[in-house]
Amino acid sequence: MKVTFPGLYSEKRGAKTRYVVRKEGDKTKKITLAIDPSHPKFAEHYHAARSGIRLDPEPVAAQMVIRGSIGWLVDLYIAEMERAVASGQMHKSTCQQRSVFLTWMRAEVGEYGVGIPQTQLILLRDMKASTPGAADNFIKAVRAMFTWAVDRNLAKANPATGIKKINEGTGARAWTVADLEAYRKRHPFGSMAHLALTLFMFTACRIGDVVTLGRQHEVKRANGSVWLGWQPEKRGSKKVVIPILPPLLKAVRAQSVIGRTYLLREDGKPFASKNSFGNKFSTWMDQAGLVGLSAHGIRKAAGELLALHGASQYHIMAVHGHASAKTSEIYTEGADRARLAEQAMQMLSAMDW
Repeated sequence: MKVTFPGLYSEKRGAKTRYVVRKEGDKTKKITLAIDPSHPKFAEHYHAARSGIRLDPEPVAAQMVIRGSIGWLVDLYIAEMERAVASGQMHKSTCQQRSVFLTWMRAEVGEYGVGIPQTQLILLRDMKASTPGAADNFIKAVRAMFTWAVDRNLAKANPATGIKKINEGTGARAWTVADLEAYRKRHPFGSMAHLALTLFMFTACRIGDVVTLGRQHEVKRANGSVWLGWQPEKRGSKKVVIPILPPLLKAVRAQSVIGRTYLLREDGKPFASKNSFGNKFSTWMDQAGLVGLSAHGIRKAAGELLALHGASQYHIMAVHGHASAKTSEIYTEGADRARLAEQAMQMLSAMDW
């Protein structure tokens, strides 16, 4: 079997072949894997070895997953996602989120066959109904797994097809002007918290992108203006290239510590992940007395403000990195209706009443 994992090589020992991994950053340390690439958890053992940890073989009872069961399919799909992450075909955060949901599913109904009835999936979804977003994301993960399985003849049908969302809201609540003012009052200009809000507002980027933006993304134009250009982490997004408006440029240049990224921790180092930054941003929101908001709500606020100021869905597509105009229409539809309503009421104002 041909494998392409960095740092992995095979050695012949008589009739047997063993697989060895060099620790990342230390080629002198080598770890012999307890399993071979055909094992569904090979990627898990490989990544552990790259970190310098050797995982022991699982007990025989734990390895005896019934072929054709949900537990069997989950193991195969998680291993496939990890391979996709290693080859750049899937984002790590997507793999992590789906793995959490599917591992929970395996613990709940692992003994079911891959022909699990849709009613059982709905029961599992309803167990998470107190967090509607998580419930819907669970079904999304199951649907993706079965789509993969059906394409490879591992399952005959996708039982998650047709299951409706229970979270019919519009998602994250957009920040209001009052929310923005409350945050800025608590976190004044020059603070890292203020810079974070300014980056969100004047780039409309997602939290996974804001933690990576830095001076390496700046491009100076011939007229002297400074622009930002980056490829959003979300799969399928288009590259975003926008001018750095004066408020953002002023906030960026006000920072006394310059690092690889604009946003830095107290020790001057970049945030380890979007999750660690997300926790910090939540603290900043709590300090400002803001409840029920999220970083994504700032992105929505930016989209709504753009629409209210006359931006078309194509303008918003360019700023938000949307690949489809339909995604951006959620911002322009409300603004267009407001403008039409204003025009209609102006017509009424001319009536002789």
